[in-house]
Parts: sequence; structure tokens; C-alpha cells
Amino acid sequence: MESSYATSFLPMLQGLRAIAAWGILLTHVAFQVGIDPATTPGAILARCDFFVAVFFALSAYLLWRRHRNDSRFGHYYLKRAVRILPAYLCLCVVVLLFMGASVTQIIATLTLTQIYVPHGLVAGLTHLWSLCVEVAFYLILPLILLLPKRWRILTVLALVAGGLAWPWLWEGAAWAPVNLQLFPLSWALWFAVGIVCAEAEPFLQRLPLARSPLLRPGAWALAIVVLWAAGQEWFSPLGLEHPSAGEFNRRILAGALFAFLIIVPYLIGPPSRLLSSELFQACGRWSYGFFLWHVAILEVIFPVLGIPYFSGSWTDFLIILVASTAVSLVVAAASYILVEEPARRVLMEVFSNRSRFTLWGRGQTKSERNKTAETLSVL
Repeated sequence: MESSYATSFLPMLQGLRAIAAWGILLTHVAFQVGIDPATTPGAILARCDFFVAVFFALSAYLLWRRHRNDSRFGHYYLKRAVRILPAYLCLCVVVLLFMGASVTQIIATLTLTQIYVPHGLVAGLTHLWSLCVEVAFYLILPLILLLPKRWRILTVLALVAGGLAWPWLWEGAAWAPVNLQLFPLSWALWFAVGIVCAEAEPFLQRLPLARSPLLRPGAWALAIVVLWAAGQEWFSPLGLEHPSAGEFNRRILAGALFAFLIIVPYLIGPPSRLLSSELFQACGRWSYGFFLWHVAILEVIFPVLGIPYFSGSWTDFLIILVASTAVSLVVAAASYILVEEPARRVLMEVFSNRSRFTLWGRGQTKSERNKTAETLSVL
């Protein structure tokens, strides 16, 4: 049986998380500065929100590959909660104190249910709809992997089909008090990309293309073309205009292709010196905090620098991008050092003490405990 710890640490994917987090910042800065999405660079920046698909696919790949051959999940849910909640709750407390919110918004935000509540998204936290979706994936994953192996992929395919059908079921539902397109089922295909990568990895690694020096630059070039195409008005509406069911599904398909093009070359090719470098490894470790805080930081940076929203100026874009990147990195590093890492250490202590808890309901060897600790630091 393949070890359930197969994905304990993958340096290139750690570095890729740093790129994905910065890509999401790019799209938010471009929107708030007012970069025209009808231009070529504006279209590409507008669809850098597809880096959310990269995050979803990476999570699915790592967790599926780690657990597919060992369905004894033990304290899986506790580990997921400890991984995401401490830093998330710190952010929520700070933003809710300074931005203000209704009682309903506060409860929804603290329980990660804001996408299911009318007007549940709070300024500075609007991007966390994606974390709500990811939590839903965390909840359902063990249920899928507890199925017989022959039913797992069929279940995933059924969820993908349901996700593509979902927008059509609610097409024109003006009565809906929430945006039903944000519900987790809509994004099933993006998670399925990671699952397919995990299942097809041995086959992909045998392809002659896997060792080609052109694989990664070629994939990035194609990925940028996907961003440009998906940012065209003939593909789907520009800006915040609500897409139709067909337009929304085109975005989902394009995002899935984008994630596949970004991730696969780093699963099957040789090590990347850039993504494995100390800089990218550090930024990868901080990527969760970077993602959490960057929108709230943007709320502060514009007035502090005296730059108006929607100026459309490329100079303003560059100033805001540099400033928000720098501040977000500092805050993310502090979050990791002061919040995320201490929480991980507590969890390591809990799971390394066989007399109190064990990971899979059985005693762990020292080697297994070390692998558990290492995995918790990167998943």
C-alpha cells in the first residue's frame, strides 16, 4: 500500500502557493485601481482570479493523494480546523472591530457561512467566499474517500456534472436572496482538477513531454492566453456584471484549464530552482496569511497613500501593488510566526503524544510522528 504520507512536503507546490496568492492580489488591485478590463493587460489581470482555481486544485491534489489509500481519517477535521481557523479568526476580529458589521454578518463570518446568508460578506472580507467553498470541500472529502474505490471517481464526476448544472437550475432566479453561483457545488470542477492530477500523476510522469525544458514556459504562455480569452467580453461579462449560467460555466471551464496548465508541469517535471528557493518557500509558508489579509490591507492603503479608487492609472496600480505586496508579506509573516506556527506546534504536541491521541486510532512510530508534524506545516 502506498504511504498516506506521500505528500508530506512538495517544495515546488509550496512555492506555487506564493505565486497563486500574489496572483489573487493582482486581480484585486487592478479592479480597485480601475484598470480597464477591455484592454489586453486589463483582461489578463481581471481573470487572475483564476488563481483561486489553483488554490482549490492544490488542496484537492494534496489531500486526495495523501488520504486515498488510507481512509482512516482519525482527527482529520481537527487538523483542518487548526490549520485554517486561528489565523482566520484573528483577521475576522480585527476587521469586524474596525469595519463594523451586523450581528448576522458577525455570526456568519465567524462560522464561515457568509455565502449562505443575505448580505453576509463584510468589507475587507469579501474574498473569503472562497474559503467558505474550500471548507465545504474539507467536509465532504472524507465522505467520498470512505466509498469503495470504484465509486470515488464516479462520485467526483457526478459532483462536477452537478456543479455545471447548478447555475442553470437557478438561471434568472431574481428571488434568491444570495448569490447561488457562489455555492460550493459550482466550483466542483476546480477541485476535480487536483483529484485528476493525483490519480493521473504516474501516467503524466511517463510522458516524454515531462522532461522537456519547454514544458513550463509553454504552459505558462498558454495559461496567460486562457486568462486573456476569459477576460474578453465575448467570453463573459466584464467587471462585476452577473454572468448568465452559460457564461459562468465558461469561466469555470477556463479556470479549470488554467489550474491544470499551472500545476501539472510542476508535478511531472524536474525540480524548479526558483520555486524551491528559500524566498519562494518562505512566501509559500506565508501564502495563507497573505491571502487572508490582503483585501483588508487594500482598504487601508488607498486612503493612507491618498490614491483614489478607480483612477484607471497604471502609476497608481504599480504604487498600490508594491505597497500592498510589501505590507501583506509583513503581516502574513507575523501571522505565520505569531499565530499559525504556534497553533501547529500545539497540534504537533497533541498528536505526538501516544498516551493522549493518535493520528489514525493506533500508536504511531517516531518516524510517523515526524511525518505528521511535517505534513501539518504545509497542508
